[in-house]
Amino acid sequence: MKDMFAHQLDVLSAQGLRRSLKVVASVQGREIVLDGQKVLNFCSNDYLGLAADPRLVHATEEAMVRRGFGAGASRLVCGNFDEHEALEHELAAFKHASAALVFSSGYMANTGIIPALVSRGDAVFADRLNHASIVDGIVLSRADLCRYPHKDMNALDEMLGKATGARRKLIVTDTVFSMDGDLAPLEDIVRLAKQHDAWLMVDEAHAFGVLGPTGAGLVEALGLEADVPLQMGTLSKAAGAYGAYCAGDALLKEYLLNSARSFIFTTAIPPAVAAAGRAALNIMKSEPQRRVRVLELACRMRDGLKKLGFDTLESATPIIPVMVRKASVASEMSQKLLAQGIFVSAIRPPTVPAHTARLRVTVSAAHTDEDIQRCLEAFEHAC
Repeated sequence: MKDMFAHQLDVLSAQGLRRSLKVVASVQGREIVLDGQKVLNFCSNDYLGLAADPRLVHATEEAMVRRGFGAGASRLVCGNFDEHEALEHELAAFKHASAALVFSSGYMANTGIIPALVSRGDAVFADRLNHASIVDGIVLSRADLCRYPHKDMNALDEMLGKATGARRKLIVTDTVFSMDGDLAPLEDIVRLAKQHDAWLMVDEAHAFGVLGPTGAGLVEALGLEADVPLQMGTLSKAAGAYGAYCAGDALLKEYLLNSARSFIFTTAIPPAVAAAGRAALNIMKSEPQRRVRVLELACRMRDGLKKLGFDTLESATPIIPVMVRKASVASEMSQKLLAQGIFVSAIRPPTVPAHTARLRVTVSAAHTDEDIQRCLEAFEHAC
């Protein structure tokens, strides 16, 4: 067994695909201490700069004094705290939905929701660049997986039309794609879902807190709340906290509470973590300038990278891919940037398809104009 492990690791090393952990010894933010080196952080999903916000810390501390830390059990046993209920109520209002159900993580949400909705005899239609948790949720459901080329609505239309034998049809898509930073053609997807009598589920993980008039996501930005019955998202990115949610009507919540295995068979998130999520929601609602700021900085970064000759695909969000294609080149560039005090992760297969390795630059509202300029200069020297 050990020989097999060693061989596989050697293969990954030869392909430039072996990964290792780096240690952060500071708070999460625009600047972190990474393996003992102070660096500007351009690969965090902390889009609004809330991960180390004192108000989240205070909310967590205050809740721990009142409720302790561990939840002690699953929510259906004795782990359902008032903080969970309050968070769900506030999330539902924020998402313009009737109800919301909190899960322990985005991965657990997707691997719980999808198998609760579909099973053998059903068909799920998924964008080829959807997050791995969506793919795994579909596999667990045992429904037929139909993957359409990225944002190809003609292909989706054709696949839906051919699935005449499917008992139920479910379309699942990210609204913001995590490695490309582009937007799903959601209005067209809604149209096709109606045309083919399919259910629709969206993953707003990277849109939540960033897009829309109040930051509720792409669904809100496009005014499609009435047309998207099931919205999933996370509290671990722009919200700077932890956990995930499913927002929809009250009947959907009740159904998932009784059917989603990753909700039923796991200990609830600590009530103090739920309190941090509530604090983040309040900040997101009261400080819209954070959303404005991060989108402005992302535009400046994207324009600067394009002027340097880099391909940033169709990014329209704080996620900005810098395409280099080869895994070894991505790793080398990441190291050159790190030597200049700029931390940008190399993203390689299997996280992205073969021959699409990249540097994934992410911008935060906490970054300064000077930070953006430093990063651009570092990229120029790392070419």
